[in-house]
Amino acid sequence: MRRPSTSTIVSLVVIVATLAGVAVTYALRGTEQPNGFDLVLPIVGCGALLLRERYPVAALILVMVVVAVYYRFAGLDGPLAVLPFVTLYTAADRGHLTAAIAVGAASVLGMGIGESGGVRHVDNSLFLMIAGWEVAAIAFGGVTRNRRAYLRAVEQRALEAEHSKEEEARRRASEERLRIARELHDVLGHNISMMNVQAAAALHGMRKRPEDAETALRTIKDTSKETLRELRTTLGVLRQVDEDAPTRPADSLARVDALVAASGLEVRTELSGPLDAVPAEVDLAAVRIISESLTNVSRHSGTTQATLTINNASGNIMICVEDDGPGATYDEGSGFGLQGMRERATALGGTLEAGPRAEGGFRVVAHLPLDQPSNGAG
Repeated sequence: MRRPSTSTIVSLVVIVATLAGVAVTYALRGTEQPNGFDLVLPIVGCGALLLRERYPVAALILVMVVVAVYYRFAGLDGPLAVLPFVTLYTAADRGHLTAAIAVGAASVLGMGIGESGGVRHVDNSLFLMIAGWEVAAIAFGGVTRNRRAYLRAVEQRALEAEHSKEEEARRRASEERLRIARELHDVLGHNISMMNVQAAAALHGMRKRPEDAETALRTIKDTSKETLRELRTTLGVLRQVDEDAPTRPADSLARVDALVAASGLEVRTELSGPLDAVPAEVDLAAVRIISESLTNVSRHSGTTQATLTINNASGNIMICVEDDGPGATYDEGSGFGLQGMRERATALGGTLEAGPRAEGGFRVVAHLPLDQPSNGAG
């Protein structure tokens, strides 16, 4: 069962009090004789009070008319004066402040004119008191409306702030998933590709040159061990636990020779500028771009030779990996390999271009700025 609202309860209390006051006045009438206005107008005014929530202005006007006629023509002096205060408050509280002020002023003016001649129902002090109560009722209604509006605004701002926090959390989670996926792709794709190349070399030279097969198998063992270590480190981010410190130095531009040797390719390296003081985020991105580019050479170029150029000058690192193989043009920028490299370069404010060379083969060129913001890219 639906409970009545506070406003309805207030209306019923006022109606009961008003009608009870009229009944008491009727019982104590003395020599005064009631007429039709004494009986009808209190009921009409109290009925109008029940409409004040849905029709605040209409209820206000009706109550004011009923009260004005009652105190002008009724035989008894019942307590209907309380009804205008309630309807004035309701009109102001519902946003009809101008109507409440206009009707209230008209009622005070009419009461003053009516009391200037004829039967006096109020003296001067009571007249001023009633006028003050009407002003107070209007002011109180305006204050309660403003307070509700303020609370709604505060609640709305709180909801918007909570929504913004949720959106920010979702965005950060999405970026972190993308970063981890990119790390897994680079680590697994590069190292497993290198193991495949070394395994093929071992199978090819097992009979003719067993010493080369042993070297290739040892390289596969080391690469698989390093792959597992990097995989544990990456997954440790998801578990939010500390992993043991790596048993070997992490790949970096300062160890580019080891990175090239692990590729299984014949790589001609051209280095320019210092590579041992590169910001960590730039160093990691550069290593991943080089690893992915050499992996693509192994997979798609149809050659075992490549050229790697690294130039540290003018505030940025330039990386160029190219080959002259007859193979396909990799994934033509639509796969995860080139896409991941572009994302890494773009996240650092750099650029990456990849495409076939006019003279044959494929080229990847990346420019990574060294001046990074404090929050850096991952």
